[in-house]
Amino acid sequence: RLRNIETLSNLLRSVMLLSPDDLLCCVYLCLNQLGPAYLGIELGVGDTVLMKAVAQATGRQLDKIKAEAQEKGDLGLVAESSRSNQRTMFQPANLTAVGVFAKLKEIASMSGNSAMNKKIDIIKGLFVACRFSEARYIVRSLGGKLRIGLAEQSVLAALNQAVCLTPPGQDFPPAVLDAGKGMSTESRRTWLEEKSLILKQTYCEMPNYDVILPVLLKEGIDELPKHCKLTPGRAGQSLQADTWYAGQSLQIHILENGEVRVFSRNQEDNTSKYPDIIARIPKMKKDSVVSCVLDSEAVAWDREKKQIQPFQVLTTRKRKDVDASEIKVQVCIYAFDLLYLNGESLVRQPLSRRRALLKESFSETEGEFVFARYIDSDNTEAIGEFLEQSVKDSCEGLMVKTLEKDATYEIAKRSHNWLKLKKDYLDGVGDTMDLCVIGAYMGKGKRAGAYGGFLLACYDDEGEEFQSVCKIGTGFKDEDLEQHYKFLKEHILPKPRAYYRVDQSTEPDVWLDAVQVWEVKCADLSLSPIYKAGMGLADPEKGISLRFPRFLRIRDDKKPEDATNSLQVTSSYPKGNKPGADS
Repeated sequence: RLRNIETLSNLLRSVMLLSPDDLLCCVYLCLNQLGPAYLGIELGVGDTVLMKAVAQATGRQLDKIKAEAQEKGDLGLVAESSRSNQRTMFQPANLTAVGVFAKLKEIASMSGNSAMNKKIDIIKGLFVACRFSEARYIVRSLGGKLRIGLAEQSVLAALNQAVCLTPPGQDFPPAVLDAGKGMSTESRRTWLEEKSLILKQTYCEMPNYDVILPVLLKEGIDELPKHCKLTPGRAGQSLQADTWYAGQSLQIHILENGEVRVFSRNQEDNTSKYPDIIARIPKMKKDSVVSCVLDSEAVAWDREKKQIQPFQVLTTRKRKDVDASEIKVQVCIYAFDLLYLNGESLVRQPLSRRRALLKESFSETEGEFVFARYIDSDNTEAIGEFLEQSVKDSCEGLMVKTLEKDATYEIAKRSHNWLKLKKDYLDGVGDTMDLCVIGAYMGKGKRAGAYGGFLLACYDDEGEEFQSVCKIGTGFKDEDLEQHYKFLKEHILPKPRAYYRVDQSTEPDVWLDAVQVWEVKCADLSLSPIYKAGMGLADPEKGISLRFPRFLRIRDDKKPEDATNSLQVTSSYPKGNKPGADS
């Protein structure tokens, strides 16, 4: 990972010095994105369209392209080998980063009856101009699977390193090529980490490179917090790592013009999904509120019984373009934090201040908009009783927070000021974890012809890798297994990713791209010589595995990188346990 960051950092340093206008498109191309997540810009190009474009550009038959893609599990490799066999009379001009990015955005903007053929024509034009391995990555970019082993945190780290070592705005050749020259290794590392935290915190408040990069190039990294702040209408990243209530985490934005926007934890624009929320928010806010950003939870609500309904009920709501008159599942908003109010970001204010402003700014209405319940106490028995009552009221558990100066809304770094207490701690049957599916085992007997078991992994955000944690084969209904097979067979890999940490003895029948997160319950955790979760943290040579894991549900609201991390797995392991067998 460190080598990858250094390599990308060197590229970005060159771009900033030689062609600074290209920096934005280079960053987006590395991330396989066309813009901020909350804008929802999508290419709308499926594998079938890509295969047709490759076939037409190379003169190969479509069925042969399909067969080779099935065999290799990577259409990019098929495109590269097809391109290398092709000879052209006139070599087109070299592809450029800015040119490719412009073509991708052009493809994303197309709609209508003839759009698909136009998209194929643009893809063919790109494809014919490809040299060496460019075809592989162009096709992967178009398919949304770039596969270069760079998660967003690595790109941010490389960007930070680039602007720190080679300050932007210099002429070429630069007066300062390496600002860290002469520093000791430790001093250099500390310096880069301090600057990195500024960039990451800024990005969490303003996850938009279109806004951040011009400031970075003109003003430098230290000035970012002054110019790039949480703003209504632009989704910030939520610190909330898990639900307190059995619902969906939402950021509700009220803009100065009165418009209400709703964003998911993953910064997706959910405004069209919740017209009922949009309609009620103006009635809940007080006249003093001109603009604001609320952190909240939307839960399914039974109006007759006046109680929370299970999360599964909420998932039956239509995902977009909902007609308010057709809504059958009603929702109640539980507001628990205020991040922005009337032109001022509150993320660096203590929780007690944010909570007071929240109550001053909004009014409650039962079943529609209420404040998340809390108690202020340093008495563990009182907190335990509150947890039990919360679970009886159909909540998922508690988030325990410190109240004063340390309880700022720190999104970019780990904090011990906010801790989760889940309901599973009460029943003695273990905790739940959100784990990523990275492999599958073919079923036998009644499960023949589909996947009967799966290999799950937690996420290590330091090494940006997925670490195996258990095999799972229980908790599935027949329809669950059918659904998993249909979805996961589209994400088969020819070999494991370079960032999968797995022991050979647990190798699955098929490797899967890490695209889906499952909530899993387990009876206990044990040290394991074959599973890699938290390797070296609880034991010098062993990882941690889940004992008797059971599938609960798919977590569509979580990205793979939002899965339970290795430190969380390790902290859940009871320190008094003796080393046990793997699950």
